[in-house]
Order: sequence, then C-alpha cells, then structure tokens
Amino acid sequence: MGKKVILVTGASAGIGGACADRLAQAGWTVIGASRRGTSSGAWRGMTMNVDDDDSVSQGVADVLAEHGRIDAVLASAGWGLAGAAEQTSIGDAKAQFETNFWGAVRVVHAVLPILRRQGGGKIVLMSSIAGQIGIPYQAFYSASKFALEGYAESLAYEVEPFGVHVTLVEPGNFTTDFTMSRRTVQVPSDDPYETARDKAIVTMEGDEVHGADPRDVAKVVERVLGTAKPPRRASVGKAAERAGLIAKRLMPFALFERLARGGLGV
Repeated sequence: MGKKVILVTGASAGIGGACADRLAQAGWTVIGASRRGTSSGAWRGMTMNVDDDDSVSQGVADVLAEHGRIDAVLASAGWGLAGAAEQTSIGDAKAQFETNFWGAVRVVHAVLPILRRQGGGKIVLMSSIAGQIGIPYQAFYSASKFALEGYAESLAYEVEPFGVHVTLVEPGNFTTDFTMSRRTVQVPSDDPYETARDKAIVTMEGDEVHGADPRDVAKVVERVLGTAKPPRRASVGKAAERAGLIAKRLMPFALFERLARGGLGV
C-alpha cells in the first residue's frame, strides 16, 4: 500500500509544524496545509484556509487525487484571542470559533467520507488543557476548545462502527509563535479590567515563553497515530499543568478555583 497519508492543518509553524516534521521523519506522507502554504522541506505544503468551505473541500480533493487515499487527519490550525469577555466583540468571538472550532469541523466533514469508504482511519484534533480548564482573559479561546472537546466526544460514538478513531490532544503551554501572534481585543480608555487583565496576560505569556518543547506534542501525536486503539484524550505538557486536569475532576470546584487562581494570574 505504500506510505500512509496524513493531512495536517496549521502546519506552517508551531505545534502543527513540529507534528508535520515528526510524522514525515516517521515515514508518513505528510501534506501540511496552512494559509501560507509553506513547508519545512520535509513534507509538501498546501495552501488551505480552514475558515473557508471551498478551500477545505478543494484541498482534501487535491490530496485524494494525488495520493488515492487519506489515512489520517490532524486538525491543528488555530490562534488565540486575549481580553476580557465583556469587552470582546461578537465579531472577534465568532472569528475565534471560525478557525479553532469550525475550521476543525470543516476538515473532518471533508475527510470523514473518505475514511469511511476506506474502512477506517484516525482523526486527531488539537485541543488544549484550556479545553478542560477555563482560562481568564481567554474566554473565547477556551470556549472554542471546550466546544471541540464536546464535538469530538460525540463524534467518536458515531464513527467508531466504521473503524474511525477520534483523539483529542490537549497541550499545555509550549514555546511557539502562538504567543506573538495572539490577538488582543480593543479596550475603552476607562478600562475596569486593566490591572487584572494585564497581570493575567503577563503570567500566561511567561508560562508560554518558558513552556515545553512542541516536539513533545509531536511525539504524542505519533504515538496516537501508531496505536490500534488510541485514547480519547491525550494531555501533554509540564506535570503541574497536567495535574490541574486531575485536580479539577477530583476536587470540590470551589477549592480547585482557589488553588488555580495563582497559577492563572488572577
């Protein structure tokens, strides 16, 4: 059959780029999609805008025409929006969801009929620890990842009979260009959130700058793709961040919130 074929979105940089590089080294035929269409040279780049139905449909059709099959997809395209929830415009909030949530859904919709016809495959969705723990002053980023978690969990029930496996990968803070490319919302001159917001964002950016290596995420993705029955969720990051996921499940929520405030910068 030859090499297995995977479509990776958000592959031009960051976690998506690290995953595309690792999978190419592991023997996958990688098509790395992004708005820029760039490549590290280890895999073929493709121009795709996950915010656009036609761009996604055409990109997936091109992959199928070239390779005759698609064995897996990694939906990693996304960006961050920082600011108080009250001050975030509906337009900015919708734009956040358009890429982080609907972009992943578009890719899955385009690839899933192919996986079913082939008798199986793997769907890996790049979520976040922020999809399990709400992050102050990133309300709509967190909301987009919470939505992705619910979508993936529901989807998994539906597609398992066709041999299609769905996994959510949940990174913590990693050192990528995500920090520099994060967008901030416009604020009024008499901003009541200024002090708390700025402190939280400085904390968040410091955690990212000193975060883990994105290649650690790529290792997890490779393991998920190489497993016959992959887990529904796979968290990756520093131990303290991952411990927060366990603490939220086990602790009374009021206690969890009190303990989490310092780490979240509030």
